[in-house]
Amino acid sequence: MHSFGIRVFEEQTIATHKTGRKAASRLRALTAVMLTLATGVPQGFAQQTKPDPAPQITPKVSERSGSDLPAEPTPTQTEPFSLRQSQRDFTKPAGHWFGNPINIYRPTTIAKANLSNSVRLTDLVKDGKIYLSLSDAIALALENNYDIAIARYNLDIADTDILRTRTGALPLGSPSSLISNTLSGSAGSTLTTGGGPGGTGTGSGGAGSGVSGLTLTTGGAGPLPENMDPYLGGTIQFDRQRSPSTSFFSGGTSSTNTYDFTFNQGFVTGTNFAVGFNNSYATTSNAITLYSPQLSSNFKATITQHILQGAGIWINKRFMYQAINDRRITDSSFRQQILYTVNQVESIYWGLVSAYEDVQAKERASEQSIKLDEDTRKQLEIGTMAPLDVVNADSTVATDKEALISSQSNLNYQQQIVKQAIARNLNDPALSTAPVIPTDRVSLEELSEEKQPVEELVQLAFRQRPELEQAVLTLKNDAITLRGARNGMLPTFDAFAFLGGNGIAGSVNPKCNPAFNGAACNSTNSTGYGTAFSNAFNNSAPDKGVGFTLNIPIRNRLAQSVQARSLMEYRQAELRLEQVYTQVRMQVVNAQFALTNDRAQVIASRAAQSYATQSLDSEQKKLRLGASTTASVLLQERNLAIAENNLIGANAAYARDRAGLYQTLATTLEHYGINLGEAATGDIKTAPAVPGVQPAKAGREPSTTPPPPSQPPAPPAPGGAVTTPPPPSR
Repeated sequence: MHSFGIRVFEEQTIATHKTGRKAASRLRALTAVMLTLATGVPQGFAQQTKPDPAPQITPKVSERSGSDLPAEPTPTQTEPFSLRQSQRDFTKPAGHWFGNPINIYRPTTIAKANLSNSVRLTDLVKDGKIYLSLSDAIALALENNYDIAIARYNLDIADTDILRTRTGALPLGSPSSLISNTLSGSAGSTLTTGGGPGGTGTGSGGAGSGVSGLTLTTGGAGPLPENMDPYLGGTIQFDRQRSPSTSFFSGGTSSTNTYDFTFNQGFVTGTNFAVGFNNSYATTSNAITLYSPQLSSNFKATITQHILQGAGIWINKRFMYQAINDRRITDSSFRQQILYTVNQVESIYWGLVSAYEDVQAKERASEQSIKLDEDTRKQLEIGTMAPLDVVNADSTVATDKEALISSQSNLNYQQQIVKQAIARNLNDPALSTAPVIPTDRVSLEELSEEKQPVEELVQLAFRQRPELEQAVLTLKNDAITLRGARNGMLPTFDAFAFLGGNGIAGSVNPKCNPAFNGAACNSTNSTGYGTAFSNAFNNSAPDKGVGFTLNIPIRNRLAQSVQARSLMEYRQAELRLEQVYTQVRMQVVNAQFALTNDRAQVIASRAAQSYATQSLDSEQKKLRLGASTTASVLLQERNLAIAENNLIGANAAYARDRAGLYQTLATTLEHYGINLGEAATGDIKTAPAVPGVQPAKAGREPSTTPPPPSQPPAPPAPGGAVTTPPPPSR
């Protein structure tokens, strides 16, 4: 059994166990009442279909015990808990009674989105070029990347749900999905855990996607808590009426002013406190009324306590617990967003390095083919080279130029891809047209994780991966929903007590009829509202009592369906959790193997590139001595180009898989020194320190200007003779 299984929020569970015996006594009493009622139900009332003669009996599975999940380490929680992009805490209301109470009723304001680039990007521009290291690229992404900027708002959105559930309202759910709108770059080792009930692929507390559209879940099942925000209401009414007389007891004119006020407050124990305070001032011309004007004042305070359904602190605070779990899920998903985006930016950066080195390789190949073409023409002029060799050399020059143009176009596109990942505003022409020069290259420095036993890496990933943390928190939320659904199956049984009072005052009606009011019509005493108010509270005319209300659903089919579905969703969440563990294990194994294979590929590619370079040099020397042919030299040039392309691809794959291993283990932040709090605010004070990179060797920067097109080859001469074409454009 997982240590994070059924036992959710042990401090609340302990408090609940203290009332277990009392609840058991209540349930026994309720059972007796229900059995008594059941004896009076006609046969067939509760069952509409005839049962099978031999029903199939299946053993019951207790919902109080989780499935027998294998023991796994508990994931480490994302810290700090209060990740925010600003100093404002949205778990607290905007106004306070002790300050300006009007602020409670004013709409809040949110700062406008920042659409400008950070200063760091401007500082990297030198001589119209952006000299970019991998560390600077990651820092710029943390400051400017749109995916991260959008994800920051989720932190404050989750806080608003905490504030909302403190009133007893249902949580709206916190968005926790990964944002992947940045172009290019690999997705890396990211899993979708599903924040919805049952581990579905939705946001926390949201709805699952059904075949025919939206499918709701049992999130929030159970009785709704009382409204724990105090509510004050009032009604003031002025009524003037003239009625026709149909008898001695009716008719005349009347004037009534009413001033009624109410106060309502709910509590986490399942208690509701309501007070009504009513006042009136009435005058009438009817003679049977003793007082005119008559002043009345009365109040009534009622306390209602849930005994079965909706009783207890835990059941009324469960939405708060779920909102706090959703906040932790949002924190975890933000950490996952940082891991994802950093890995994506690294992939984009190494893609830029590959495109940059590819242009350099294509330029070298083009220069070599042009030099060979020139030498071939000189030899043709002195009669030591056949015209067909010149045609072959010219064809190679044209092919290399085409490859160079294609490589330059790819480099230009990769530079734009890098900019959209690390910048927020590309409308500045100086920025949009500035070439990006990568200044870092990957080194073959061996990582300690490469030689570490794979099981140790798996256990490390189990503790660090945010997807597992989210799956565990989702399971806890499903357990809370399950307990709420179980409480919702109970009958409604409430106890209430009330206390009230009435007071009347006024002056004797001048038209008072002694036949109805006797000697009271001769009284000259006149009392005011103070007397009525005092009599309402001096217990001279009290109204008090206690009572109980009981509502028993005879078939209870709705509650049964909700409880059964919530238990199914909980079982789904258990299976999804174990599935995530399995997926993480496979990703770790694959990442370590891939890095080992990539290292061997880089070493082999370097050896092949060195051999191809030496072979080309040897073949060129033979050609100058007349011991080789142009075709042989061109073949070696092709071999060198292939070897350089293989080396560039091997270096890029090794660099990506090196960063991918850190993401798979979820240790990127620790290895690079990224502060999660700074990432949440977007103010990166310390640039990340990326291990395993080295400065690029000094060399000529490749040109992004396409070379001039070659002249078309001459048409074949009559009779099949080969015509020497003019020299190609340089």
